[in-house]
Amino acid sequence: MTAPDEERTAIRLDQFIAHPPAKVWRALTEPDLIAKWLMPGDFRPEVGHRFTFRTAPQKSVGFDGVVHCEVLELEPERLLKLSWSDGKNADWTVTWRLEPEGRGTRMFLDHEGFDPDDELQQRSRRIMGGGWRSMRIAEVVAAL
Repeated sequence: MTAPDEERTAIRLDQFIAHPPAKVWRALTEPDLIAKWLMPGDFRPEVGHRFTFRTAPQKSVGFDGVVHCEVLELEPERLLKLSWSDGKNADWTVTWRLEPEGRGTRMFLDHEGFDPDDELQQRSRRIMGGGWRSMRIAEVVAAL
């Protein structure tokens, strides 16, 4: 049984973090904190800033370990949207939305743009879906 196209074109996560949006925002936008839960890179919270993240290569999907990004949208403590590319054949967007909820924050992640008919992109989607689900941003936020 194949997944509906929506599930095949995006990764969508919804996570509650028991800390206010200001602390979650720090973990999303301060390079030293980003490196602790995602990947090291030369991120700056400025629309138009182009940067890279570096991680272990994934030969099974032709990924050399470098993620090419650009800050597309930025609303402090509310929204961060990046272009996300392997520099070869995949161009996606990754968006984090933060919403205050009680004494904490509801964080939504949307990683969009996967081609449902491209087996390599679907394999990438499965790998990255597991990666996003295992990210430890809440632990980094709690240590602030």
